[in-house]
Amino acid sequence: MTTASHDASGMHMTRGHVRNAAIGTGVVFLLLGVLGFIPGITTQYGEMAFASGSEALLLGAIQVSMLLNIVYLLVGAAGVAMSKSATMARDFLLGSGALFLLLWIYGLVIDLSTGANFLSFNAGTNWLHLVLGVVAGGLGIAYMARHRGGDATDHA
Repeated sequence: MTTASHDASGMHMTRGHVRNAAIGTGVVFLLLGVLGFIPGITTQYGEMAFASGSEALLLGAIQVSMLLNIVYLLVGAAGVAMSKSATMARDFLLGSGALFLLLWIYGLVIDLSTGANFLSFNAGTNWLHLVLGVVAGGLGIAYMARHRGGDATDHA
């Protein structure tokens, strides 16, 4: 049985929706991580470093390093794994949203030309992290705001 709640607009978000949102978001993170390792899709691939100092650009705009690609892959794998239940899916969306909003803030406050930029961010990476954080976190918050009742039977 799928539990749904309705808001004033008649929209509803079921446990299945939040699980699908988590797996979809996880797949997006996995794709980012994989694409970051593909020459051609990632320009200046020969300039990729493990961490700080990487000059590789995903889609020619988003600076990536091996470490940042690994972060995307790990977060994506967590999203797929945590999509098994609505509670875990919600927690993934909230947690990954918070993580990427923190990375966005970190990217804004550090000097991108110093060693503090250990994941190799640029302005494009910062914008990507803002969008990822808002979307993932927003989906988790939307589920929390619309879903009423316990999660004891959230296997559906």
